[in-house]
Amino acid sequence: MKKLLLTMALGTAMVLVSCGEKKEKKEKFSYERTKTEKKSDKSGAQASKVPVDMNNKGIGPIKEVKFGDIDNGLAAKGEEAFKTKCTACHKTDQKFIGPALKGVYGRRSPEWVMNMMLNPDEMQQKDPIAKALVEEYNGTLMLNQNLSEDEARAIAEFLRTL
Repeated sequence: MKKLLLTMALGTAMVLVSCGEKKEKKEKFSYERTKTEKKSDKSGAQASKVPVDMNNKGIGPIKEVKFGDIDNGLAAKGEEAFKTKCTACHKTDQKFIGPALKGVYGRRSPEWVMNMMLNPDEMQQKDPIAKALVEEYNGTLMLNQNLSEDEARAIAEFLRTL
């Protein structure tokens, strides 16, 4: 009987010790993982190792784009196309699965932006900026949305309004 009581007492003690107040804090999953990986500059923009080269026109069919005044009708068409084809990976004002697109024309030439939309597969294999973006986004590739040049131009016009 003493052995049984001793065994029960030890078992109870082990259960109580294992149910102590030790709590583990688990971090929640977030798509915005890049926010904490890079320090922000004074303006709040995320630091990046991706080069800025406004002379790089990318690889693809677009050789020259001339922007004039914003065409609001074209921008509205571009906004609709952006919502249906781009928002799964891009937000306008913050990094997501892909880069934020607000202010993109301060970092990339219009030709580069359109060629990236139209020819992402070859751009990500051969263009130094596109390759650096793939690296920055942990190997995430931009998918080919099979846009027409008119759709890409409309989205490019919408990006000017951000």
